[in-house]
Amino acid sequence: MGGCHLCFLFLCLSSAMVVVSGSSSMNNNLPIITFEDGYTPLFGDNNLIIHNDGKLVHLTLDQRTGSGFVSHELYLHGYFSAKIKLPADYTAGVVVAFYMSNGDLFKKNHDEIDFEFLGNIRGRDWRMQTNFYGNGSTNTGREERYDLWFDPSQDFHQYSILWTDSKIIFYVDNVPIREVKRTESMGGDFPSKPMTLYATIWDASDWATDGGKYRVNYKYAPYVAEFSNFVMHGCGVDPIDENVAKCNNAQNSKANIIPKHKIKMENFRNNHMTYSYCYDRARYQVPPPECVISLEEAEALRKLDPTTFGDGRRHRGGGKQRHHQSKGRKAEDASF
Repeated sequence: MGGCHLCFLFLCLSSAMVVVSGSSSMNNNLPIITFEDGYTPLFGDNNLIIHNDGKLVHLTLDQRTGSGFVSHELYLHGYFSAKIKLPADYTAGVVVAFYMSNGDLFKKNHDEIDFEFLGNIRGRDWRMQTNFYGNGSTNTGREERYDLWFDPSQDFHQYSILWTDSKIIFYVDNVPIREVKRTESMGGDFPSKPMTLYATIWDASDWATDGGKYRVNYKYAPYVAEFSNFVMHGCGVDPIDENVAKCNNAQNSKANIIPKHKIKMENFRNNHMTYSYCYDRARYQVPPPECVISLEEAEALRKLDPTTFGDGRRHRGGGKQRHHQSKGRKAEDASF
């Protein structure tokens, strides 16, 4: 799919953004593409296998290597989605990531928007983490962690990123779980440069499970993450071309979550969020300026994770980017 075609598609999306951004039918209104149309293998050789004429991809981690793929193009704003099924059984130390980054182009001031799935020992659930960086602001980690209302290793579930010039919204199965609004106080910490889309599986034994206490056990390998239903609905750009300005002009910043889905998001956060950097007193004496403190969220987190409120423990996360630079070249009815 060429950049011009994607720009045209994004113009169509922009005109309807206010209506569909909070709608559970968002993904149903957007075209699903094949792997070959949007992506290319990144690393892992035979550990990346394409099935069903490009409609399904398996990424494998074994003792030899992990694997990953990357989009053909860079994008400035849009809606990006995939259905993912995670490995089962013992998965401690394993990380599966679906994210956007421009770290290869901007070594010292990269942007990033992340979904990360952190494996666990047998009998404990996967955890999911979201994060973002802008302009190389990696010293200010903006992680949130969650448990889920389903077992992500038993079936496919949809994970989506909506990115505009004024906000980022993360979705799980079309339920908004996190909304990041750009504020003047954030300055360049909000992602604003074109990014590429990635998916990876890799060994993060040093930090992913209880700060490295539990590591990958290759007795349970191979670990296979499955990806399908690819949606890449954004403005494809050449970062040195004038297309960037065109994308900025085309995108609609009025992406709003409709009221009933705002309630779903609040319910998710109060029932399933287990960590937020905004409440981490051990890490930040004063919350970063974009944080909007919620008494409900604070009370829920205090019960789930009292250490967040200042016992001196440092929250660990964000290791995927280190891997990306060195690879060799997360069930009950949630009542939402």
